[in-house]
Amino acid sequence: MPDRRHSQQVGPSLTIRHGRPAPRCRAASSRTIIKRGTTVSTQSARPGDTPVDTDHVLGEEYEHVPVPLAARRSLFSMVMVWAGFPMIITGAMTGSILVLGMGFSNALTAMIIGNLIMLCYVGALGLSASRTGMNFALIASQIFGTKGYALASGLLSTLLLGWFAVQTGITGALISSTYGLNYVAMTVVAGLLYICITFVGVRGLHMIGLVSVPLFLALGLFVVVHSASTTSFDAIWNYAGNNGAATMSMGVGLTVVIALFIDAGTVTGDFNRWAKTGSHSLLATFSAFPVANLVAMLVGGIMTAALAVPNANPFGSDNMFGYMNSMHIGWLSLLAFLFLYINLGSVCSHCLYNAATGWSRIFGSKMRLLAVVLGIIGIVIAAGNVWAFFIQWLSLLGVIVPPIGMILLVEIYILKTGGTIQREWRSTPFISWAIGAAVGFVVEFYAPQFSTAISAGLVAAIAHFVLSSLMARRTAAGIAA
Repeated sequence: MPDRRHSQQVGPSLTIRHGRPAPRCRAASSRTIIKRGTTVSTQSARPGDTPVDTDHVLGEEYEHVPVPLAARRSLFSMVMVWAGFPMIITGAMTGSILVLGMGFSNALTAMIIGNLIMLCYVGALGLSASRTGMNFALIASQIFGTKGYALASGLLSTLLLGWFAVQTGITGALISSTYGLNYVAMTVVAGLLYICITFVGVRGLHMIGLVSVPLFLALGLFVVVHSASTTSFDAIWNYAGNNGAATMSMGVGLTVVIALFIDAGTVTGDFNRWAKTGSHSLLATFSAFPVANLVAMLVGGIMTAALAVPNANPFGSDNMFGYMNSMHIGWLSLLAFLFLYINLGSVCSHCLYNAATGWSRIFGSKMRLLAVVLGIIGIVIAAGNVWAFFIQWLSLLGVIVPPIGMILLVEIYILKTGGTIQREWRSTPFISWAIGAAVGFVVEFYAPQFSTAISAGLVAAIAHFVLSSLMARRTAAGIAA
């Protein structure tokens, strides 16, 4: 959230103060009108302008105002926050699915192209957030309206809560099936641990990344080297897919890659608002896409191609976690146990952080309170095995989420209408969103060889530009008349 200084009027008579009024500075000075009678200053402040205790573990999360420059985090911290998000076992499972469906070489192509698309998409959205300090909900309020934003933000926050439930359920299921422990108990334990990480805030995401990233790199390298030693490079490269047949088109493969993190990528403002500079924001995004996400997918993909197990089930035992336990080495099984909780704890805490940040803005509450409430809801859902619908989640996200982000990009970088918003609802973004989503559904069911995610996003962007241009001309003509 942008630095905004220090006073937010949230109603006719209620003012939340965050410190003394900040003097104007050369960095930026603007005011965003949220609605009549309600303003949020977006004036940047220099480090030291406000006594922000950035060393306190449970510091301010700036749910309703921009993040002050004095509270921004270092480049290393931003890299840990982002790299720890996609470098997960679920990403490795997705890499395995791609290799099974497309063959290794085609899957690698989809991984690279998909991650480069994500770099451009998330990088552009994150850059805007780092410049303003605003989270996704605050940015969306300028695009969809001061009330309309709640639909977009609420949808994404709910989907991310679903991801929290999915990943928490995967944790419990893998632990239960591997070690014979009670599924519900292990799921509850996992969920509570992940809530605790999220409760700490952005510092918690940094800390879990510090542990999760090197642990994944070490164990991922071990799995790749060990599994690849059973075959040859040519055999891996020429792996044609499950039972020697590729069944997934390039378009579907790209959708799978993009949809894996399209929701969190769209609300990237929740993370990148903490970056000190635009370059820090872009470098942090680069550490996730393509680096961390591609590494995770390659670990799963190489292992699957090397072992060439017929009808492999990456979401069962045919993954890096199952591979390590299949060796029946005591210390390695213990390490795998800890690895699963730590690694999926990273992605779960990120998802819950996004969900809590979004809903806290909508309800006018605090992120930590919503993290607890939503986390408990997620645990209950996870105990019902919702993670089994993983692929369905990907398909859904590939249709309805990309249009939102593309509409934001058109507004921010092409139309450049951000700044002063006086309407509670803006119809054009919603119409464009509906058009993009409709095209996405058509592609999903009738032309899956074309990427659903790409088609939906591009159509929404074009529709929004055209509709906005037409409305601007009509408005100009009316004024002239």
